[in-house]
Amino acid sequence: MTPASAADSSPLPFKYVFANPALLTEALTHKSHVNERKSQDRKHNERLEFLGDAVLSLIITEYLATLFPQLSEGALSKLKAKLVSETSLASAARRLNLGAHLQLGRGEEVSKGREKSSLLADALEAVIAAVYLDGGLKASRDFTLDALADELHLIESQLARPGGDDYKTRFQEWCQKRYETLPRYVTVRESGPDHCKVFEVELQVDGKVVGTGQGHSKKEAEQLAAHQALDEAEP
Repeated sequence: MTPASAADSSPLPFKYVFANPALLTEALTHKSHVNERKSQDRKHNERLEFLGDAVLSLIITEYLATLFPQLSEGALSKLKAKLVSETSLASAARRLNLGAHLQLGRGEEVSKGREKSSLLADALEAVIAAVYLDGGLKASRDFTLDALADELHLIESQLARPGGDDYKTRFQEWCQKRYETLPRYVTVRESGPDHCKVFEVELQVDGKVVGTGQGHSKKEAEQLAAHQALDEAEP
């Protein structure tokens, strides 16, 4: 088993295969790792993070403008801000297991840098840039949209109907009509450090679990649980 203090050597769950693997290594190397080793031939990921921020912005802007031509500039800007936020990027990075593959210095290891949303979000931006440099804009677009598929799907489903983002209210109304009772949200687990807690919530109706959700706040987790329950309840 790989020690917790070292980067995981198992393959990353990427569909994209690098022609130049050194770019991926650079993208996953934090400056704390380079600073401790004083190695001039070793690069950290801040250069790629800078580029990745711009590439990500272009990809998401193009995607939203194409998918939602009816929305105003202000509405599109709000959606973009949500998708490129630290929370959104860190969630995607966790699904890709980037934290386990980061090259960190001892200080960041001690402070649980692999779990920090800021480091994970920066690493994902760096990987997006690495794919861009290695394979071009189309490869980077495909990788980015795949990495953020869950977040994109959530936004699309929210915009499918007016007020569609308030899943808790919609499920409560559906539940009262169907069962003449109110749903109950139960926090079953809290994990992670104080600055980056993850809450897991079960949605119960008459003692039966009908949906679950995870989020960085109880409100977010409850909304996702209600969203899942609605997807299964509504035709």
